[in-house]
This record gives sequence, structure tokens and C-alpha cells, in this order.
Amino acid sequence: MIVRNMIVSDWEQVSNIYSEGIATGFATFETSAPDYAQWDSTHTTHSRLVAEENGVLLGWAALSPVSSRCVYGGVGEVSIYISAQSRGNGIGRLLMERLIEESEKAGFWTIQSGIFPENLASIKLHEKVGFRYIGKREKIGKINGEWKDNLLFEKRSTSVGLDQ
Repeated sequence: MIVRNMIVSDWEQVSNIYSEGIATGFATFETSAPDYAQWDSTHTTHSRLVAEENGVLLGWAALSPVSSRCVYGGVGEVSIYISAQSRGNGIGRLLMERLIEESEKAGFWTIQSGIFPENLASIKLHEKVGFRYIGKREKIGKINGEWKDNLLFEKRSTSVGLDQ
């Protein structure tokens, strides 16, 4: 298994994995995967990764800017999705560790995630790779008519931008 940069031709498999995550009901507020053009326009051009084995994608990770304001130029929102048949095999950790490296190479000083409280696997993954719990946004959005809380996690770089 390798972790590599995502290329456009990966989109069909990336989209399928995204749809599997959406189907769980606790991975995202999205209700369907966007088309590539929409996804591409909302994610950074760097730090787009896939885990692949024998031509099959097992998961993907990418960053979105948190704001168009220049003061937040080094802050990114994490997206990470693992295929249904590959969950629990350490692929998330490999992708996340590489995403952290790539984000720092790109000058990001903070990456953050909003996670539904019932997504225990994602919470554990983020904690394992050094994210810290910031707080809870209660009933921040609705999905399928149900209000959802969102737990905020962040990872601050120890080498980028934070003059201490």
C-alpha cells in the first residue's frame, strides 16, 4: 500500500469512498458527493492524498481553506475518508500523518476538524496523531431533519508560522 498525491483520474474512486462516508450519517453534513469541479474548487491544490493498493483506492485525505481572509491563510480544514472495507486497518493514520507533513510543507500552521460525537473512530484517529479537543458546537447544523453537534479538534504545527 502506498500513499500518494491524488490525481484527477482518481476522482471516481474518491467520490465513491466519499459517498460511503456520507451513507454512515456521521461523517459529514453533505448528503451527496459533489462533482469533481465543485470538489476541486473548495479544496487546496496541495495536500490531496490517496492510499492505494493494487490500483484500488482505500481512502483519501485533503484540506480546505477555512476562510478566504488572508489572516487565515495557514489554517486548513481536514477531510479524511476511508473505504468501508478498509476501515480499522491503520489507513487513516497513514493518510493523516502524511497530510500533516504536506500541510506543513505548504505553510499551514493549524489544521482542524469538525467531527460528529458519534464518529468515535475519527475522534480516536485525530487524538492519536496529536490533535487536541477544542470544544463542542451544539446543534450547529441539521442533517436529515436532525440537529447535530460538532466537536472541534485542531493540530498546531511546531515548525510553521508560530513564532514563540
